[in-house]
Amino acid sequence: MAQKVAVLGTGKIGEALLSGMIRGGRSTDDLMVTARRPERAAELSRRHGVAAVGNAEAAQQADILILTVKPQDMGALLDQLAPHTPADKLIISGAAGIPTTFFEERLAPGTPVIRVMTNTPALVDEAMSVISAGTHATETHLAHAEEIFNGVGKSLRVPESQQDATTALSGSGPAYFYFLVEAMTDAGILLGLPRDKAHDLIVQAAIGAAVMLRDSGEHPVTLRENVTSPAGTTINAIRELENHGVRAALIAALEAARDRSRELASGQG
Repeated sequence: MAQKVAVLGTGKIGEALLSGMIRGGRSTDDLMVTARRPERAAELSRRHGVAAVGNAEAAQQADILILTVKPQDMGALLDQLAPHTPADKLIISGAAGIPTTFFEERLAPGTPVIRVMTNTPALVDEAMSVISAGTHATETHLAHAEEIFNGVGKSLRVPESQQDATTALSGSGPAYFYFLVEAMTDAGILLGLPRDKAHDLIVQAAIGAAVMLRDSGEHPVTLRENVTSPAGTTINAIRELENHGVRAALIAALEAARDRSRELASGQG
């Protein structure tokens, strides 16, 4: 029998997961969604042909519950779900910073929980989703989670103790690249290029570099050295980046993101 999956609090990432499951061949009859606003729920139902239900109904009918609400709303959602969620339901949480024990303490004893940190490239099927098992999650439960999240990119299993680090690196990672592209676009304008041309040049350079990093098998240092000629333009640029502490700033930024993830986990909203 096909397993029924409910996506609760379906925002952009939740909708991306929903569409990924449909493209992967899961029947719309086995999918349901919930949303805070009735008009949003109706829109999702119309767009994807799935049932829009309430949270309690989702907990009663689905075999897998994917919780995609914001971290600060998770406690209230679990209060709604707990009376209707038996211990055989698989709970998948996409909330940043919230440990699996948070769910295990609020739901029926023995409930399997999996924590996932994905990122916004799920919207274009290029997500990196990091998956960790709670106390009661089995290999089968992990496989179910991987099947769902591989529909919108790639997944990687890590111990839950590494989730705060992966949140900083991968969950927030796209924002760092957008920030860099924004800064480089401004630099292109300063150097005399129109904004649209500077943007196109940088975006294509980023795509090309990413594909080479993924497919060449070369270390990033080797790839950088391949475009760094003696006394050339690139090495002068690299020198300025080092002089301005860009490497140290990136390390400090990721440490700050990790620390904030830990704060969220400890309830410091």
